[in-house]
Amino acid sequence: MLEVKGLRKSFAHLEVLKGINLSIQKGDVISIIGPSGSGKTTLLRCLNFLEKADDGELTFDKETYQMAHISHRDVLNIRKKTAFVFQNYNLFLNKTALENITEGLIVGRKMPKALAYEIGQTLLKRIGLLDRADHYPSELSGGQQQRVAIARALAVNPEIIYFDEPTSALDPELTQDILSLMRQMADEGMTMLVVTHEMSFAKNVANKVIFMDGGLIVEQNDAKTFFANPHDERTRAFLRLTDQ
Repeated sequence: MLEVKGLRKSFAHLEVLKGINLSIQKGDVISIIGPSGSGKTTLLRCLNFLEKADDGELTFDKETYQMAHISHRDVLNIRKKTAFVFQNYNLFLNKTALENITEGLIVGRKMPKALAYEIGQTLLKRIGLLDRADHYPSELSGGQQQRVAIARALAVNPEIIYFDEPTSALDPELTQDILSLMRQMADEGMTMLVVTHEMSFAKNVANKVIFMDGGLIVEQNDAKTFFANPHDERTRAFLRLTDQ
């Protein structure tokens, strides 16, 4: 479904990604773990072209692109098939929950407002916030805002959703709400690439786990094997720090 070869990214003289190779199959739920500063978020942002890679080749839906020289049109076409859930929600503060979900459908995809609102209301019902449809982000808890952000991602019917630490800004109770929603999405076959510090999600929901350190993928394996028998000492040390 998606393959990346030789992805590199630097900021000034700091090389953050040092040649990443990654393959994602339809239905995969892949957790990316690793210490702070290992390049996890930068990887996600490059995959969705929120950051421009310095080098690398991306193949998506059988089309291959040179990431450093991709056209604006191709970026837009890729983004029509993907969605991104941010750590800090990134909702429009001047729009209601329903409007945040439907804005991309109406403006970006030229969908009739009535149809977009029907989709938005269906998603709000699914995430348990239909009664908050007319509430603004300032009137919602952090967990409710993140659920709206996930509904916004689902609204565009993406082939893959990128999650960047979706629970890091939430307290433990709200974290479980979001993880439960993501588990449901995984059970329904949604393809997801998740940067996370939630080891329970990586162990129990993801079918594949990637450990990054120093801008490299140090180790990757199916979740069961990864946690039961990590091969690299850096992986073992990280898991000991997280009590896994």
